[in-house]
Amino acid sequence: MAERSFAKEVEKLRVGEGETFTGEGILAITKALLENGVGYVGGYQGSPISHLMDVLADAQEVLGELGVHFEASASEATATAMLAASVHYPIRGAVTFKSVVGTNVASDALSNLASGGVTGGALIIVGEDYGEGSSIMQERTYAFAMKSQVWMLDPRPNLPSIVKSVGDSFEMSEATNTPVMLQVGIRSCHVHGHFTASDNMRPPTTVSDALENPKRNLDRIVLPPATYLHEQEKLTKRLPAAKKFIVENDINERFGTHGNKIGLILSGGTYNTVIRALNRIGLADIYGDTEIDMLVLNCVYPLVDEQIVDFCEGKEAVLVVEEGQPNYIEQQIAHMLYKAGKTVKLEGKGMLPMGGEYTGQIMVEGIGALLSKYAPDLLPIAKVAVNEELPAVPDLSNALPARPPGFCTGCPERPIFAATKLVEEELGNHLISSDIGCHLFSIMPPFDLGATTMGYGLGPASAAAFHNENKGGRRSISFVGDGGFWHNGLTSSIGNAVFNKSDNVIVIVDNFYAAATGGQDILSSRADNKTKMTQNSIASAVKGIGVKWVREIDNTYDVTKMRDTLKEALTTPEEGPKVIIASSECMLNKQRREKPKLAKAAKEGKRVVRPRFGVDEDVCTGDHACMRLSGCPSLSVKDTGDPLRDDPVAAIDQTCVGCGNCGEVADAAVLCPSFFQAEIVSNPNKTERRRAARAHKVISWLQTRRDAKRIAFV
Repeated sequence: MAERSFAKEVEKLRVGEGETFTGEGILAITKALLENGVGYVGGYQGSPISHLMDVLADAQEVLGELGVHFEASASEATATAMLAASVHYPIRGAVTFKSVVGTNVASDALSNLASGGVTGGALIIVGEDYGEGSSIMQERTYAFAMKSQVWMLDPRPNLPSIVKSVGDSFEMSEATNTPVMLQVGIRSCHVHGHFTASDNMRPPTTVSDALENPKRNLDRIVLPPATYLHEQEKLTKRLPAAKKFIVENDINERFGTHGNKIGLILSGGTYNTVIRALNRIGLADIYGDTEIDMLVLNCVYPLVDEQIVDFCEGKEAVLVVEEGQPNYIEQQIAHMLYKAGKTVKLEGKGMLPMGGEYTGQIMVEGIGALLSKYAPDLLPIAKVAVNEELPAVPDLSNALPARPPGFCTGCPERPIFAATKLVEEELGNHLISSDIGCHLFSIMPPFDLGATTMGYGLGPASAAAFHNENKGGRRSISFVGDGGFWHNGLTSSIGNAVFNKSDNVIVIVDNFYAAATGGQDILSSRADNKTKMTQNSIASAVKGIGVKWVREIDNTYDVTKMRDTLKEALTTPEEGPKVIIASSECMLNKQRREKPKLAKAAKEGKRVVRPRFGVDEDVCTGDHACMRLSGCPSLSVKDTGDPLRDDPVAAIDQTCVGCGNCGEVADAAVLCPSFFQAEIVSNPNKTERRRAARAHKVISWLQTRRDAKRIAFV
């Protein structure tokens, strides 16, 4: 179950010629695909592009009516390989995934696709998240575009520009026989707006038509000697054709007043932030009208030499606005200007930071620095004559506690790592290898587990080098999620461990979904999915690849069982990889499913019981060991008001989902008996009402008697 349903929104995909389409960026991209006669679509979830896959999944009825084939691909490499359908056939295809990690996985297929080239339009919609906090290393997709010579469009973050870029991408791909990347960041994915729609177009050639009429063109197959011809074709035909297409179709845009002594060259994705910065400086209105000469690169690769040189003609200085490092675009422009013998001063990294996200404030400072140096007369007088010092921004890093990313309330992965800590307390510290996914948060406090993360599904592979020559010696522990397991882990991690007779321990964290990317179904999901085959056994797959020692835990909240199983895996004399499959449903997804049902039942007058946990403050000692072994966000501290107690006691707030993890941890760790379970009953029966009334009277009497005996300090 995905975190968000687009079942209602996808009806907007049916709007036709001349009608106004209103909605979110990802929905507009889907509409643009349909308007441009796409024949097949695939992809893999990943922020910030996950919801595009959710839209496509919810829109399968609309896709089916047009004869469009859709697949949720097993990986980014699988998705890119799908575009092979456009190599020999005039079929438009599109795939989507997250960059950079997704592009890393897809790079082999991408290189082969780009080498042979395509006949039909091949579009790769890349969710770029440089600097946007989506849990990846800070790299850019741009290098892949340059390496494989794949054209890259980066449209302005508004719906008309994004929709136009989809059509331009398909046409550019077909005109140059080259796949095209459409780069969209989080602002483009989730921007809201409107555009004038066109009719959806059934693909002239469908994948079914292609199957009935097989084609084969040796010139498009990546195999020597054709590969050497491909390189020449890239240089002599495809690249010139791409530059011609960019110029003839006005892909790049020019704004502002021509002939200024300064100018801005910016990638399309940064346009909104640049305009906002100019507005704050006083050089643009709220509609984006400005006198500053700007060249907006909606196509960031390739760059057209003549456009760049022409824009810089007669200018004293030009600022290149390019988010992220290295400064690929700035270097290319510098080379163009040098070859053309131009003396314009090129600014970029230096006035703007080399790395990091270009926020509004950073853009204000960078553009302001350009204006102050080269065109102070353009600045409003208030910006020129600043005589007072700005107040210092206080450093709160030491005053405020760090808030590291962590697990959701009730997360079934939390007890797995609590059990691991308990085992380490007994057996000593172990080398622990982590993986991409929710379980990666175990690296952070309070667990502080894990030393490496090398890629999706590669947790166990990260520990492959650690082979203990001492029989009965210490083993490594590695974690991989169910999503990572099916993505890459089955072969790259589990199969590798079997083949090399690894004696280490592998824990497969099975929460029933690709939880970190939004709760999408995967092969082992327990849910019934009308269009996908789910409920495939991880245990069967693991045993099928050759693992002999396999243990399944169907309730990860049983910390004692989890601890004992992990201890057994680390101490058993049996050789070979030891695999523990720890399964419990993602609590966030469970709540998404159960809460509406419970609310409906309560509204209808039906009896509904919700478990809640609490802490008896008279029993709690205040050592907070429960928090150090659980870390649940619903666990906090509370001042009892008792002057004889120095330490605050543990407390559980209203965000508790009743998973029972805190109590289980307390029991397994032999902590304190202060945790208790209560039940909140909606629409109780008569017996329950009477029992509750009697209990309330008794408790009130006991509390009154206790308070009367307490010493009061006035």
